[in-house]
Amino acid sequence: MDETKILIVEDEIIVAHDLKECVEALGYTVVNIASTGEEAIDITKAQDVDVVLMDISLKGEMDGIESGYVISNQYDIPIIYVTGYSDDLTLERAKYTKPFGYLLKPFEENELKSNIEITIYRHKIAQAKKKRNEDALISILNNIEDAIVATDINGTVKHLNTYAESLTGWKKEDAIGKNINTILKIKNILGQQIQDPVEKLVKEEAFSSLGRNNVMVSSEGFEIPVDLMGFRVSNYFDECNGLFFNIQETPSNVNIIG
Repeated sequence: MDETKILIVEDEIIVAHDLKECVEALGYTVVNIASTGEEAIDITKAQDVDVVLMDISLKGEMDGIESGYVISNQYDIPIIYVTGYSDDLTLERAKYTKPFGYLLKPFEENELKSNIEITIYRHKIAQAKKKRNEDALISILNNIEDAIVATDINGTVKHLNTYAESLTGWKKEDAIGKNINTILKIKNILGQQIQDPVEKLVKEEAFSSLGRNNVMVSSEGFEIPVDLMGFRVSNYFDECNGLFFNIQETPSNVNIIG
């Protein structure tokens, strides 16, 4: 994978270094650690940063939400909030800044990886959409080293990359025009159908997991342990105009962080 440069913003030293070790173990590069919102803004001015992992409760005049808003709007760098706060007021304030992810402590290692990956994909696709460059969008999807399915807002398949073709067993030309639930036949280990991912994504804007113990039935009839994450992309008027789903084979083990 391309080198992804992460800035960690966390004022508890031990937590910050634990998070740094985890991020680096996942294959990303930590370019710096900031302990205040002001320091985080200064670092994004001076260094090349792809994603910011931002704690909400920070010492100093600016909390994580305020500094996240500045970084996102002035420098177009996506923010993932990493916090122990889940009250409605905090969530509403965070939502207003349009973050690309939100992780509640404690969280699992695979949740962190999923949030970082979904943020990278979503930001690249959003940039291509803003430029109205469909060729660039298709190129991004085809070069992502994960199984990606793109649909319209109703769940009608518009594109599969080669990794999705391989994992699902569907060829792109056969899948295009079909509902995604025809392609992604996902059920839990009890054989029960999971929540419609299109409905879930329309309600939640983005999700990093459908939960554990799910399998996908490929076109050849093989049952593959998978999880699914999804995100939507909006147009200039903040209207949803595309849904994107990342199929991931389920990891065999998980680690708890935070």
